[in-house]
Amino acid sequence: MVDEIGNQLLEAQGNARLEHDILRKSLNLNAGNIAALMMQQDDDDNKEEEDAGEKETERVLERIHESTRKLRAASFDGGSGGGGNQPPEIEKEELLDYEQHRKRMVRQVLTMVGVTAILILLVCVALALGTIAVGPPRQPVGAYKIIEAQVGQDFWQYYDFYAGKDSAGSNGYIMYASEQKAREEGIVNVVTETVAVGDMIEIYEDGDPRKEEDWLAEDLAFLDELKRKKLEEEEALEKEEAEEEEADEKKKNHDKNKKKTDTIDSSGTATANDKRDQAGDSVTEEKKATRSLEEVELQQEQQQAQQQLVSGSSVTSPEISDKTKPPKLEPFNPDQTSDVPEETFVVISSTPTAEGPRNSVRLEGRRRFNRGLFIIDLRHMPAGCGTWPAFWLTDEANWPVNGEIDIVEGVNYQDTAKTALHSTRVCRMDDVPEGSKTGTWDTAVGIPDRKTGIPDMTFRYAQDCFVYDPHQWINQGCVASDLKLEGRSLGVPLNQNGGGVYALEWDPVYKHIKTWVFSPHGRVPSNLRDALRTATNEDESTRVAPDTNQWGLPYGHFPIGDGTNCPAGHFRNMRLVINLAFCGSVAGNRYFMDCPKQFKKFKTCNEWVESDPDELKEAYWKIRGVYVYEREWQKQWS
Repeated sequence: MVDEIGNQLLEAQGNARLEHDILRKSLNLNAGNIAALMMQQDDDDNKEEEDAGEKETERVLERIHESTRKLRAASFDGGSGGGGNQPPEIEKEELLDYEQHRKRMVRQVLTMVGVTAILILLVCVALALGTIAVGPPRQPVGAYKIIEAQVGQDFWQYYDFYAGKDSAGSNGYIMYASEQKAREEGIVNVVTETVAVGDMIEIYEDGDPRKEEDWLAEDLAFLDELKRKKLEEEEALEKEEAEEEEADEKKKNHDKNKKKTDTIDSSGTATANDKRDQAGDSVTEEKKATRSLEEVELQQEQQQAQQQLVSGSSVTSPEISDKTKPPKLEPFNPDQTSDVPEETFVVISSTPTAEGPRNSVRLEGRRRFNRGLFIIDLRHMPAGCGTWPAFWLTDEANWPVNGEIDIVEGVNYQDTAKTALHSTRVCRMDDVPEGSKTGTWDTAVGIPDRKTGIPDMTFRYAQDCFVYDPHQWINQGCVASDLKLEGRSLGVPLNQNGGGVYALEWDPVYKHIKTWVFSPHGRVPSNLRDALRTATNEDESTRVAPDTNQWGLPYGHFPIGDGTNCPAGHFRNMRLVINLAFCGSVAGNRYFMDCPKQFKKFKTCNEWVESDPDELKEAYWKIRGVYVYEREWQKQWS
């Protein structure tokens, strides 16, 4: 039945009316049949149901027409293999319609792609024109401008006094005093002193004859000297190892010959060969003694040359021409309001207590920083057994996430300046450009294994800033140590030289943190000296901007930022802190090593501090000023 209806529909050749009649007759569908059925259900609604039946019939027929068209299309697609008998002209028309439809779709897609490309091009052109019109982005890359000049009585307005015990991590044997108590105890003061002639420096009216290139030449000569010394030490070591191997070989031969001789000559008299070996050994010992003496003399000469190089008496010292006016003697940073040679200092000290811990001071800066140039001009810093002073940057509430930078930190009798960075993971300093600093790295040797407790004697430099690095001391961080002024840039030796100037440049844009130390004050570069002398001038046009490129090489260089092994985000939102602690987790733990004389009588650092020795009278800060600069914002392409 179905096949017969299908064949009849195919013979209709697309005639809609004929197809309609065939379906009506074949399926015996009409409005009367449907209406009759409906009238049996409800006589009152006969007309309405008849119309509904007619519509339903139309819908059924329409669906059947659609199915038929699909069957016919399938038959055409089958071709001769499908047995279809559709006329070829109808197949061509449908294929032509399909091809035209496909071309229309391709054109529409190409049009959309072209319009999109044009829009993207227009946006890029607009952005380029806008960038050219607006110019490069604003960045802090301009000259340095003074932000805070912390001097004299104004010094205190930049800080808050922290009152209470030391932090659990530091655990210093002190009680930090409030501002009121500190003033009552007399441990914070501002004093003005007349500067003695012996403490003045030479100032040239025609400009300092020592130029930027002189400082750089001196530093480069210092590095060359260090390289030469290291090379000689390596060669001497190789030579010594070769001689030891030769001596061991001779000893083996000697023992072998002696054994043969003892077999032949039972009387034990020395043979000719034995005598020659003994004579050879004597000559070798004489050569070793002579070489050792020569090495000692060479080492002394190198040390003398290094001292001359650092003191400025080397060939890099500036030559004074006959036309240059003789220098005047002036204080390094005189008070601008005084006609006499005076300087004003901030003094911070401590006092003993009946309870034991000393009253001391911890100042916490009120401003937060994410960059800057930080300078402290000292005439005296706390020094001696049990002392632990520091001038540093930190965000203690988010430590170590936001990092810590120790600019100046002394422990007991340490005499060499160091700068330390403390951070979370992934901050290493193993990518420092060669020849970019005059210092070295602190070492980390003998670190106990965390599982076995056995000390690891592998020699390592402290180049990982991560506070919990397993191959360094807890919270050691990455520590740069001064070499150029080694033994004279911190503590007692620094005080004996009249103090010095420390500077730290924290510049994420130029991707580095650098540190310098200059002592005595006559060795401070003229650009830095003039910047400090003019920092408080009311007329901004007369202020000298510090330029670190004129100071020579830093002793510490820490690469930070993109392209380095330490993301700049490790250090942010920090404030300055100046404090004076005693004993605690650092000075106290090193007490038995650093203070052997005191250790004989006082078994702990706390006991030593409680005794209030005269030595602690040297535990005070004498600060000429703290100066903070930041680069001005200006437009510049990266």
